[in-house]
Parts: sequence; C-alpha cells; structure tokens
Amino acid sequence: MEKHLFRIFCLSLLLVALFASFSDAQTNTTFQVGVILDADSLVGRIGLTSLSLARSDFYTVNANYSTRLVLHVRDSGGQVTSAAASALNLLKDVEVDAIIGPQTSAQANFVIGLGDAAKVPVISCSATSPALHPQTPYFVQTALSDAAQVDAIVAIVNYFQWHQVVFVYEDTYYGNGIIPYLSNAFQQINARVSYRCVIPLSATDDFILRELYKMKTMQTRVFVVHTSSTLASKFFPKVKEAGMMSEGYAWIITSGLMDLFHSLESRVVDSMQGVLGVKPLIPESKELRSTSLKWKQRFLQNNRSISQTEMSAYGVWAYDTFWALAMAAEGIGFKEAYSLQNTSDDSNSTNMFITGISQTGPKLLAAMLEAKFQGLGGRFRLINGQLGPSSLQIVNVADNRLREVGVWTPSTTSSSFSSERLKGVIWPGESTGAPKGWEIPVSGKKLRVGVPEKAGFPEFVNVQYDPQTNAPKITGNYIDIFESVIAALPYAVRCEYVPLDTRDSYDDLSYQVFNGNFGAAVGDITITLNRSQYVDFTLPIEEGGIARLQKIDYENPNGQNFFLMPFTTELWLTAIALFMFTGLVLWIIEHRLNEAFRGPPSEHVGLIFYIPFIIVSNLARTVVVVWLLVVLILSSSYTASLSARLTAWGLKKSDEEKSLASEGHSVGCREGSFIVSYLKTLGFDDTKIKRYKNPHDFDDALSNGSIKAMFVTTAYSNLFLSNAKYCKKYMKAVSHHSSGSAFVFPRGSPLIADVSRAIIQLTDSGRISEIMSRQIKPCHEDGLELSEYAGKITIKLESFKILFAITGGITATCLVAFLASYLYENRDFVQRISNSGATTWSKIRAMCRHFDQRDPKSFRSSRRGNEDGDLIASPTSNTYADRGSTVVPVSPEQATTENRAVVPVSPEQTTTENRVVVPVSPEQTTAENRAVGPSSDNSTAAAEQAR
Repeated sequence: MEKHLFRIFCLSLLLVALFASFSDAQTNTTFQVGVILDADSLVGRIGLTSLSLARSDFYTVNANYSTRLVLHVRDSGGQVTSAAASALNLLKDVEVDAIIGPQTSAQANFVIGLGDAAKVPVISCSATSPALHPQTPYFVQTALSDAAQVDAIVAIVNYFQWHQVVFVYEDTYYGNGIIPYLSNAFQQINARVSYRCVIPLSATDDFILRELYKMKTMQTRVFVVHTSSTLASKFFPKVKEAGMMSEGYAWIITSGLMDLFHSLESRVVDSMQGVLGVKPLIPESKELRSTSLKWKQRFLQNNRSISQTEMSAYGVWAYDTFWALAMAAEGIGFKEAYSLQNTSDDSNSTNMFITGISQTGPKLLAAMLEAKFQGLGGRFRLINGQLGPSSLQIVNVADNRLREVGVWTPSTTSSSFSSERLKGVIWPGESTGAPKGWEIPVSGKKLRVGVPEKAGFPEFVNVQYDPQTNAPKITGNYIDIFESVIAALPYAVRCEYVPLDTRDSYDDLSYQVFNGNFGAAVGDITITLNRSQYVDFTLPIEEGGIARLQKIDYENPNGQNFFLMPFTTELWLTAIALFMFTGLVLWIIEHRLNEAFRGPPSEHVGLIFYIPFIIVSNLARTVVVVWLLVVLILSSSYTASLSARLTAWGLKKSDEEKSLASEGHSVGCREGSFIVSYLKTLGFDDTKIKRYKNPHDFDDALSNGSIKAMFVTTAYSNLFLSNAKYCKKYMKAVSHHSSGSAFVFPRGSPLIADVSRAIIQLTDSGRISEIMSRQIKPCHEDGLELSEYAGKITIKLESFKILFAITGGITATCLVAFLASYLYENRDFVQRISNSGATTWSKIRAMCRHFDQRDPKSFRSSRRGNEDGDLIASPTSNTYADRGSTVVPVSPEQATTENRAVVPVSPEQTTTENRVVVPVSPEQTTAENRAVGPSSDNSTAAAEQAR
C-alpha cells in the first residue's frame, strides 16, 4: 500500500513538472534532473518531501527566473544494482543534466562512476561516507561527511580521559568508511581501540547477544556505535537485555543515527537512556521554523502510515541542494544537447554502460561549486566538492528525549568544547558520575599479568617450568609484593601470570601491555620516560637509581706521599702561604719594638719562620693568638685524617663515568637493561658496553679486568653486594638517580589508583620492606662501610675557607693599623723625604733605614745618660744621629761643596740637638746667605755616612 502511494506521489510530481514545463516552454529553459532514492526508507521519503517543497518555494520566490528544474524520480529499492539501472535510464533515456542521489554510500560508490563517464554531476544529500570523496570531480557531497564528526567524538573521549574504546559498526560501505578516520584520531590522543565489533545488516538477535556478552567480559566500558537506524533498532534493545546499559558503561552514537532519533520506536528509545551522541547543529531561524511546519504537513499527507517525524538534517540538506542546483541552472541560463561517445574502438563491447556525454553538466557543476547562500542549514558553501564544516551538537538521551549538553565547533581543539565543559550528562543507570571507562569484569577472564622470563636474579622474578606439565611456576620478591597488593584491594582480582622472553629489552613487556596482550606487567621494571608515553606506572615499590660497581683498590700506607694525603694540594699551599704571611706581619710589627726581632739581616728571614716567645706589641699578640688557633685546628684535622687512613680500610677513589668513557675503558650492564642507552649518552661506544646475565658473570668480568665498572640498578647492586662473597670485593657508587621500579598497567586503567593506594598501605605497614629483606641483607654489617668511608676522606681547601679568610683579615688589619700608626708618628720625616729632590730609590733606602732604627718609645737609654732618657743611638748611627738629628738623603749634585750651605733657622731651631742639615739649591749659596758650616772633609764624610 505504501509503495502504491509512493508511485502515485511520483506520478503526480512528474505530471506537475511536465505541465509546468509545457506551460513555460515558450519562455523558460528546462533542465532535466534525476532523483534516485529508496522509496521504502525513511530517509528517501524525507528527501522526496524536501525536494518537492524546495521546488515549490524556490520558484514561488523566484518566479521571474527563466530556468526551471524538472525532477525525474527513480526508486532504487535499497539495492546497488537498482540504483545503477536507474542512473543508466536517466543518463541514456532522459539525458538528465544532473542526478540528485543516490541515497546510500554503497549506491553512490557505483553511480558516481557512471556520472563521471557522462560528465553529469552526481549530487548526494544523504551519502556521508568519507571514502566517497574524492573519487571523481563529478561527485558533490552536500551532506556533512562522517569525517567531520570524528574530532567531536574524539573530543568526548579525551574530555572524560578515557584511554580505551570499542568500535561497534555495521558491515556496510557506510559503516566501514569512518573507522580508519576514528582509529587515526584516537591514536593521536593515545587512546587504544581494544576491540572492533562488526555486525552485518542481516545479524540475528543471537549473533548480537553473543557479541555483547563477549564485550561484557572485556575490561573496556566505552563504546562508539556507528550504525544505521535499522540495525540500531535491533541492537540497543539487546544491549539493555545484556545488562550493558547500566552504571559504569558509556555509549557514544554517531550523527547518522542521532539525526533520526525522533523516528525510532519507543522501545528502542527506552533502551538508549543515558547514551551520548553527536548531530549537526542546524541554527534556529524564522525561515527554518516556517519551512519545517510546511514540510511536516506535506510529509504526513504523503506518508499517512508515519505518525511522527522531523525534517532532520537530511531533509534540510536536500532542501538546500535543490536551491543550490536551481541557482546554478539560472546562472548558466541555457543547456546544450548530449553528444554521442565514439564506440568504434571496441566493436565487441556491449552498449549497456555507454551513454552520451553531457555538454551542460560541466557548466552546471562549475556553477554549483561557486554557489553561496544562506540556506536552512546555515551558510551553504562547497569546499572541494563537499559541504563546508559545521558545528555539532553533543546530545544526551534522557527521559526519552534529546538534551543538548554541549557544542563542538571546528575551530575548537579536539580536547575541549565551545562551552568548555559538558553540562548535566545523565549516564546509563541514571548515574550523574562519569564512568571510569575501564573495569575488572566480575565474571570475565583473569587479569593476564606479564612477567619477564629471564635468568640472572631469581630472587626478584623466577620462572620455572614443571617437567611433567610444562606449566610455569613463577616466584620471587616482586611476585610476592604484587600478590600482597592485589589481596589488599577492596575487590577480588584473579590473575594469570604469563612469562615473556625479555632478552632484548623490558620495553617489549611494556609494549605488550600497551597492545592489550597483557592487563598488567610485574617485575623489576624501571620507570622511564619512553615507557610512560604508552603505559601507566603505579607508585614505585623499589628505590630508584643507577649504581656503579667497581673492584675495591686499597691505598698503600707505605707510599712516599702517604703523609701528604690528609690534605689536598690546594690546602697545603694555602696553609704555607698563610704561615709565611703571618710571620712577615709579625716581623714588621715587632722589628722596631722588640729586641728579639733585631739583628743582622741574615737573621731576619729566620724570624719570619720562627715566632719568639717574647711579644711586646698588642697588635702582634692578636696576630699570634689567631694564628695559633688556626694551627691548632689544622693539626687536629691532619692528625685525625692521617689516623683514619692508617687504622681503616683505605679505598682509592672510584673512577668517574666521564673518565671511564674518555679513557676508552669497557663497562658492563645487565642484558636487556635500559642502562645501555644511558651509557651511550655518557659517551661510551656500543663496542665498549658488555652485556651480562647473572651475578657470576658480573664477578668474573670485574675480577679478570674485562670491564672497569658494572652499571646496574640500585636494586640489583644491593642484591649483588648482599652476597658475602662479593661484599668485600666490590664497592658501590650512585651514578644516576631514577624513578625506581613499579608495576605496569594500560593507560587509563582504574586499577592504577587502587593499586597505588595498596602500595602505600603496605609500605607504611612495613610489609614491602619485610618481603625485600628476605633476600637482600645489609652489606658490611661488621662496620666496614664506615671504615671505607673514613679511608676515603681527604680534607679540601673548601673546609677551611672561612677560617683562613678570618685569619687573613685579622692579620692584614693589624698590619694596616701598625703602618698607619708608624706613618702618622713620623709624618714630618715622611714629608721631608717626599719633598726632597733625591731619586726614588734613595727615598726608599732612607725610609728603610729609618724603619730599621729602634723606636725611641720602646727602648730606654742607659748609656748616654740624657735627662729625658728617651733616646739611645743605634750602633750604626752617625754623629748627627747622636745629637738627635736625622740625615736626609741628597742628590749627587747637592753633595758637592759649592752647593752646600747652611740654611738659616729660627731661634728655636738653633740648639745643637735640633740642628738639621738639609740640601740647598745653588741660588742659596750666595755670599749674603753663606754661613760657617762644616769643612769639606767633614761634609763629605757626613754625606758618605748618610748614604
């Protein structure tokens, strides 16, 4: 009955078109347009209603246009062959200028080849598969491609931080087209596709239930569904029946199904409560509301068996498609007849698929690609033959209706939305909390746990096989810790240990977790940056670090330089320099004041290195006290360090990594360890890096000198040195700090948080330390560790920097204070010296001679018997000095007899004690100023004595 009504509708539409064409034949140019849709499908009926309404509205608004489109409708019957036959009929018999349709992606994939051969544009407003474009320039996709919604779906998954998803899609050209795009997009955010459920259109209920129960036993709880409304009507009721539309599950539906949500039966809608979906955002407008009202009236008139439906995005796209094609026809204004193809080259070929070549098609295509207008669906424009990008609604099914919870726009990054967050999502089971996306199935498979099958250190992980059944038996510290952690979880988790050969690298074990072959990995697996890119780690269960093992070499206490080893060379040199500086300062301060610091010049150098017991100056006493404190500290430190070296094990300092690499030494590491890449970054050549399996190999290589050092993780070094056989032969140094060892889980696993909390609980209770201490004993329990440390002590200059600075500062301050006092007390003499015309060297000699004299304030005279008793002559002083005078140096020119004169002095200066002989200029030798002075002989003698 419905098909009969459809034929009547198509016949009436054709009669109206023919009548319009006949009535306008004298004034209008008609373009023949074929329409290929499925008469029995909802999308086909929506499309036919939209096209007829669009034709009526367009020519009502544009009655003055000189062109008209005549629609020739064909029913594809939902078959690819029927669609192809309809296209051939339209191209060969009707000679259409364009084809609107076909409806499905599979039909379009065949028909667009015929359109390309005939140069006729094929315009589809319902085929959305991204695989259709670009196959030919004559295919135009006026429906939003499924590829446009990929980023929105990925944004939802990334927003809720889900790292695993399951694809559910129908096994059709439409269903398969979007999957490669989704897979690539999920890979960009490190989300893994754990399973792909492919359902054929002819699937039975039993087949669907089997697939659902299989997915229920998996750990992933996030499903992306891409099916037609026909298959969805069978699928979702079975989802609810299987108990998978409950709390903890997340379902994301693509736009193809969500756009037809209002046409679904109530039982189907009831089984979809809590799902999320995306659909094109059709902007609200006055034209859309009025057109939708007219569209609904016309649709119900032509489809009386359907009580409720909406115009949907398919109807909007069909409406805008007609307007764009009609505007393009008006743009070219005229049409040309078909031209026949040349078939003479193949006389044996059939003429079934041979059609004429349209002369109008290319022009019509070019004009349509340039069409831009404000349509019902928003701004209509084509980019490379496809509808331009559009915003998408994020909708939630709740209370049997769609609720908008967010909007995604093409300009927004794939990790966020224009509203910054999704508002008020109600999940399956009427839950308001977002699902974790990953759970341990109660009745599912055991948790497959990968363990390294590797010889060497069985104390950590030991894999043995039963000789009868060949079943693996796995033991070790890490296995015991993992089982203790699993037992501490608030729920039961059944585990199955699966050995994996990790001879090459532990990265293989992590990759197996990432690929989904294992649900976890347990062993001495170090946390590294590379591994953390694709798996998640729990909190560390073992301290991190890379240790360097080297053979112990002891220092020889009978060596020639052994007594120098307590101090570094810098410290020795600094102490000696400070000692000499202190002695020099003491000599300067005490020389004029202390008889013990007098004597011939040959004895002065010895006074610098020897401090007499009698010190008369307070400044010198200060210097001596400070220096004695320094000597006391230095001697105590030296004695302690030397005693430690003589009484303790004296280990030689271990070689540094850089020196090992630069000197070309060979080093070793454990086979398959990540340390190989670390050693290469230090500059070691791969040929210098030796791989070993077990402790015995370590010992042999280090003992025979095959390698200079062994690099292993801290856990291995502790276990290696816990053996009394190796404890006293090798020493350990921490070479590099790392994050430690931990358990491995897939990205986003909800077990991560629970397992990490259990690790904290067992760490605080001491359980983990107890398990590790079963095999690892402390090294050197008899105190050799302390002796080794003591034997390596060498005191550096940095330890005495502050002390030396204080001592030097105080000593220098005392020196400056003494010199300032000396210069101030003898300022008259210093001024006369500086004003004299003698050479610089003569002035320096005069100053040194003056400084070499005893200080009159410190030495009392008993020989001269002067009344004041404040002056005693130096044994080397001249006659002028005995009278209290000071000899001033003169230049050679001033020493001659003719230039010598007695300068007049004041009455106060006329006493014998205060008489001063100074050099005079030649001008002062005039007769009126010459006075009786010493004879030339005496003068010469005095000058010689002054020198």
